[in-house]
Amino acid sequence: MTIEELSKFSKILIIRLSSLGDILLTTPFIRALKQQIPSLKIDMLVRQEYADTIKLNPNISQKYFFVRNDLINNELIRILSKEKYDLVIDLQNNLRSKKITSALNVKTERFNKSSWEKFLLVNFKINKLKDAPQIPVRYAKTISDIKLDDKGIDLISDLNPSAVFLNKSNLIGFCPGARHFTKRYPKEYFTELGKLLSNAEYQIVLFGGKIDKELCAEITAEIPNSINLSNDDNLLQTLSDMKMCLALVCNDSGLMHVASAANTKLITIFGSSVKEFGFTPYNCNNLILENNSLSCRPCSHIGKDHCPKKHFNCMKAISPKFVFEKLISLISNK
Repeated sequence: MTIEELSKFSKILIIRLSSLGDILLTTPFIRALKQQIPSLKIDMLVRQEYADTIKLNPNISQKYFFVRNDLINNELIRILSKEKYDLVIDLQNNLRSKKITSALNVKTERFNKSSWEKFLLVNFKINKLKDAPQIPVRYAKTISDIKLDDKGIDLISDLNPSAVFLNKSNLIGFCPGARHFTKRYPKEYFTELGKLLSNAEYQIVLFGGKIDKELCAEITAEIPNSINLSNDDNLLQTLSDMKMCLALVCNDSGLMHVASAANTKLITIFGSSVKEFGFTPYNCNNLILENNSLSCRPCSHIGKDHCPKKHFNCMKAISPKFVFEKLISLISNK
């Protein structure tokens, strides 16, 4: 479908059910749609726990949310059917989203997930994604001739930074969590990095959600004068607090994309994942650190709960001293 064809429509629904980063990466595409067709009404459907990702997005008219275990219910379909959409853009493109589009019986454009290419890369190290663009660009390809701008992710907070930031400077944020083990820089490495930074007169701030609270508390206990701001998945507060930092150090995680939206200098440490999958910081000042000497990377396109080779050198070979040096260089580079 082209922009000219889309311009004949008045109302569309975009579906991206999960997860945090994937939803945030839709926002450059949604912004481009609104810029190029201002009259177009864009609604969106996401899972309830990700409501904050689009809560204050001015380019989205109606936001629909649902509970994960109650996905395809008659009430949801009834509400969406009443809107009489001209088009559905399915950026999830899985069984669940296909059930919704089938029930709505509306013309649908779907995101190409490059599943076969990811399978070849993970299992046979055949890289057909070498020149593949980042995910926002791939999302945009559902409309063949749309043009993205050079801005980053849209995530808007109406919250003030936490009170602990009063009269504080030289703050460095850590996001040590990730859903899967092979995407997590080791806890002891984050601790050592924090001590190096503390000795250099920087103060560490820990960010994370519900599943990261224990990890953040353990690291905070080991780093002098560090501040633990992990919370109950209050995404907009986390965003406001991230903006107070000179730089952030993240794993390949949902909070990496929140950090991208904060427009703060960012270092991301990649373990089992690779840039070719497309989920890299988008249009922000960032540096990706990874061990490119390993033939076993990537071992998964989403992450694993253990290192299949039992050495975990994709992370362990990236020393805290190396990250420290790269971070100081990034901060110093105006």
